Amino acid sequence: MTPATRAILWMILSCAAFAALWTCIRIASADLHPFAIVVARNLFGLMWLTPMLLANPGLLRRDRLPIHLRRAASGVIATFATFYAVAHLPLSTALAINYTAPLFATIGAVFFLGERIAWRRMAALAVGFTGMLIVLHPGTTPFSAGLLAALVSALTTAFSIIAIKKLVGADDARAVAAWSFVLTLGPSLVIAAPFASVPPAHVWPILVLLGGCAALGQYALAQAFRHAEASAIMPYDFVRFGLITVAGIALFGEAVDARTLIGGAVIVSATIYLAIRESVVARSLKPSASPDT
Repeated sequence: MTPATRAILWMILSCAAFAALWTCIRIASADLHPFAIVVARNLFGLMWLTPMLLANPGLLRRDRLPIHLRRAASGVIATFATFYAVAHLPLSTALAINYTAPLFATIGAVFFLGERIAWRRMAALAVGFTGMLIVLHPGTTPFSAGLLAALVSALTTAFSIIAIKKLVGADDARAVAAWSFVLTLGPSLVIAAPFASVPPAHVWPILVLLGGCAALGQYALAQAFRHAEASAIMPYDFVRFGLITVAGIALFGEAVDARTLIGGAVIVSATIYLAIRESVVARSLKPSASPDT
């Protein structure tokens, strides 16, 4: 099996795990506050990863801790915002807005990493944000706490993406996944404390499964990026959009309008183009070469 094939399979597995995760969030939110579900995500996700950490005692390197801390800081906010959005919005709408995170990350890379942005990438950004406007349809869609949470989730996820860019090639993919649980468990306990409650008996298996899906999704995604460039695997992220949309329709009776589907497709297409363009530029740039034009 070639590295590209392995990367695609890992990406599809990640999509399936995250789709199952969002489904578990929606089910558990009927009995628990979304913030309490975040704690379960971090606690049980870390539990699933513990055997791997025990088998590899030197996996969590402290020399990369500052970057992991920056990623965790944005990741805590992103996780709380995402879980709240999933609990209060149609799944397809929450996902479409979540897909704008790489667009925000591209803008953030200009300010925080000193990257240059040329007209092709600017055009892709414009297309992507047009897709978000199609989904939100300002003036007709009531603005809610769920929509605000989805936007906050996209923005803070963008900062996590920027941090991950610095980690790629410098740390083990398994460590990247594990740190996201180790460093966020404590803060999530503090933030969610006012919303804590004892889950009913029938919710516990869902929470354990939820943690497993989160751990598997993070691990599979890290492995996918380990075996191939983003441009090669991002197109397969459409699988996540399809699975989550079908779950919303089949399990929760959600009505998905054409506006959400079209806007989501536009956003994902722009994100894929950005990934491909960044890959092309990275391969073509040489010490004497000029940046993307």
